Amino acid sequence: MIELLEQSTITDLAIFGGKPAFAEKLHVGRPNVGNRERLLERINDMLDRKWFSNNGPYVQEFEQQICERLGVKHCIAMVNGTVALEIAIRATGLAGEVIVPSFTFVATAHALQWQEITPVFCDVDPQTHTLNPWRIEAMITPRTTGIIGVHLWGKPCNVEAITEIAQKHELKLLFDASHAFGNSYNGQKIGNFGDAEVFSFHATKFLNAFEGGAIVTNNDELANKIRLMKNFGFAGYDNVVYVGTNGKMSEVSAAMGLTGLESMSTFIAANQQNYKQYQQELSGLAGIKLFAYDEAEHCNYQYIVLEVDETKSQISRDRLLKVLHAENILARRYFYPGCHRMEPYRSYFPHAGLLLPETEKLGQRVLVLPTGTSVSSVDIHKITQVIRYCVTHGSEISQRLRSQ
Repeated sequence: MIELLEQSTITDLAIFGGKPAFAEKLHVGRPNVGNRERLLERINDMLDRKWFSNNGPYVQEFEQQICERLGVKHCIAMVNGTVALEIAIRATGLAGEVIVPSFTFVATAHALQWQEITPVFCDVDPQTHTLNPWRIEAMITPRTTGIIGVHLWGKPCNVEAITEIAQKHELKLLFDASHAFGNSYNGQKIGNFGDAEVFSFHATKFLNAFEGGAIVTNNDELANKIRLMKNFGFAGYDNVVYVGTNGKMSEVSAAMGLTGLESMSTFIAANQQNYKQYQQELSGLAGIKLFAYDEAEHCNYQYIVLEVDETKSQISRDRLLKVLHAENILARRYFYPGCHRMEPYRSYFPHAGLLLPETEKLGQRVLVLPTGTSVSSVDIHKITQVIRYCVTHGSEISQRLRSQ
């Protein structure tokens, strides 16, 4: 398609009749897969053992390895990250109102609403995209029982400031760390903060277990309660002592998780190399800002996040997205339009956006690009060429799209 920018015209774009840059669709969030032979060995072993669930040896090993890697006392593996978050919320006794960002995946809010707890949306810091601690106290009411911070894109929240606020107001504190496995804050691994932190091991995450999640905590009492809650409240054979549900991780998921743990360094190296290439090839491009990671910290580099400023690039995020999709580059506009603009929250809080100016702006500007072990250097070069061409010819492309 666009081999050399100097030799290209608008009609070279697939959306205007040209050939797509990619013959097959290139997705955001394609799974990282470790050593297939090692995974199949584990699955065959599981089949021979005929122990598929109920705290099997692979689940126990997975939990232990996570504890060792993160330096935490307890890891309770779960069927998925959403159930893990729901159980963490219930185990910590959250009720009434809980302060959360709106700029996150809707599961963070749903995990509260599902349990008839009101999510109170707080604005984010425009630099970090995470909960702005200087906006939290204005959202606290007599009904507030806790705060849930989200380490978005793996970028840790301002943990110290949020912790200080939680302690000052005697609030429970959880962190949704779905994006942040293996990352650190001030040199300490994510997983050691708040009352507990929750990971997702969904297929799209840096470390996947096909589908899975986990709660990690250094609180012995809380960990014991969570273990009861994720297995119907069983405290032994025929002995139910607590109200619980089925949140258990399966053995096959744990086998996949263990296989991924063995390849973490490979995943990180690929992601970091991709990030560096995007950084280099998009540098100096008007109106395009690549979300920056702190390379002094441990980081999984799982997300390539752009902010598109139409006033400088002359093309909007949504028009750029339309062109990319036509080229079979399936970028995503996470986390559009914000939880506060989704149901039931937009009906409950129709004017919430007035208190979320930075969230509103990010919802119109953020674009997430393909990365991971399945994306090659050649792929990235093609993607950045398309973006660079769209920005440098933004006015003409926008005019043509408006006329379609």
